[in-house]
Amino acid sequence: MDSTVTTATEENVWGGGNRPLGASYGKLMMWFFLVSDALTFSGFLAAYGFSRFKFIETWPIADEVFTHVPFFHGNYPMYYVAFMTFILIMSSVTMVLAVDAGHKLKKNAVIWYMFLTIIGGAIFVGSQAWEWATFISGDHGAVETRGGRILQFVKADTGERAALADFAKTIPGERTEHERKNGIWFFNEGYVPSYSLEEVVEGFKANPNVLIRTETINDDHQKIVLSRDESLAKLKNATQVVEGANLIHNEYGSRLFADFFFFITGFHGFHVFSGVVINIIIFFNVILGTYERRGHYEMVEKVGLYWHFVDLVWVFVFTFFYLV
Repeated sequence: MDSTVTTATEENVWGGGNRPLGASYGKLMMWFFLVSDALTFSGFLAAYGFSRFKFIETWPIADEVFTHVPFFHGNYPMYYVAFMTFILIMSSVTMVLAVDAGHKLKKNAVIWYMFLTIIGGAIFVGSQAWEWATFISGDHGAVETRGGRILQFVKADTGERAALADFAKTIPGERTEHERKNGIWFFNEGYVPSYSLEEVVEGFKANPNVLIRTETINDDHQKIVLSRDESLAKLKNATQVVEGANLIHNEYGSRLFADFFFFITGFHGFHVFSGVVINIIIFFNVILGTYERRGHYEMVEKVGLYWHFVDLVWVFVFTFFYLV
């Protein structure tokens, strides 16, 4: 008798047909998608971690890379990234409140909380675009050696980074401007740095207060600063000026850092942007009363699962790139 009861109970739990464990088909498919996406992000972050520890001695220090805040000048390491993280986490909170309001069939509350979630996501995407632009443009500049190593410049008295504009000399006649009268035309010129290598070298020689800092990190987790004589000798190996970061050159250090930064944060940013677009569609459906007529707000709950996922992924990206 007991065996019959147990079997019947198991059939009721596991024999859910197209709704196993009480989950709708749409919600179950969302979970399948999130699990597969989590495996993808895990692979990316594992590759990043392997590359970082393989080249740990030359990996850029995040506190020295992400130091900018919009409309403010100065050194504010990690402040703006922390602000972005806070905004995304708060948008996840408002999404929880929207889902809860949907369960209670409170249409106006769902509208307001969805609106706040969309605003938070838009701020995050905009902030990430600004961070990309700042990372690409650079702030100080550096030179690259024949072996692909990056040499940065620092002030000898303070140890602060020195920008190329602080000491580089302007050599007249270095470049030819477009001159219509002479019939000189430029159709497609590649990237040209603000200063040539010769201008940087001559300016460095004329300014004894500037030293070279290599990308190698010592035991105190600080980049090694060379003496004046060592700096002059090292500068002889320089081949080009580097400003900012891209997939080929990176003024902050290892090129792999820039490659992973663009790929992983870009992939996550695409997820957030997609989530904002989906949230906007759901938001207008809520306003039109689509889900109120259905008698449930399950679509809000499903998009909420996706939004919490991108929030959780950013916590790992933030930890790997900025904190560790």
